[in-house]
Amino acid sequence: MLILLPPSESKTAPDAGSPADLLDLSFPQLTEAREAMLGHLADVSASDDALDRLKVGASLRGEVDRNTRLSREPAAPAISVYTGVLYDALGYSTLSEEARERAEGSVVIVSALWGAVRPADRIPAYRLSMGAKVAQKGTLASWWKGELSPVLGDYGRDQLIIDCRSSSYAAAWKPEPSSTAAIRVERLKDGRRQVVSHMAKHYRGEVARYLLETGADPATPEELAEILRSQWEVELSPAGKGPAELTIVLRED
Repeated sequence: MLILLPPSESKTAPDAGSPADLLDLSFPQLTEAREAMLGHLADVSASDDALDRLKVGASLRGEVDRNTRLSREPAAPAISVYTGVLYDALGYSTLSEEARERAEGSVVIVSALWGAVRPADRIPAYRLSMGAKVAQKGTLASWWKGELSPVLGDYGRDQLIIDCRSSSYAAAWKPEPSSTAAIRVERLKDGRRQVVSHMAKHYRGEVARYLLETGADPATPEELAEILRSQWEVELSPAGKGPAELTIVLRED
């Protein structure tokens, strides 16, 4: 299985350490694209309209300024730099040693800056979302799609792709629908369904943790649904033009 995670908007900046070495990152086929994106981000972050183009407020000016010197900033494993609801639920530091080893081969984080990294890849903290206006043409998702499709397509071949990304990051690489299960979360209250994006992050993190800790290796969306039904109420919609959708239903009646 291959678990796809989004990055987080919030990040923990390393206090010390050597800068990132692009040649040491996973998926070296992306090195040239990463260098280009680092250059685009530095230029945009130094511009007068940086806050508008990066879609952030004035309170984040310090993080935007840091974007101009990322090649000199301390780096740490990506899994410790990314923080927030999903990563809190994943609780990587409290996983068993076996689960952490499993994560290194089974977890890929899709990033607006790096394209794709694995948990142990050393990166600095940065400020860039997939919705920012940084790409020279089109959206960041469309810019990365051409770079990621051959690389992740090869890496994920013959595996079930468990997609825990938000929609903006999912647009950067769309795996084969027949071998993909997208994790969704809905709240059922007073007989009505409601998508809950904040809670979805939490449960996607929990799903990733559960699969890594149990050592499960589902080959199909149906197998994944059966595995997760031991923990949650799960509904499965089969793949069509898009991937299969596995929905965790939270009842609040």
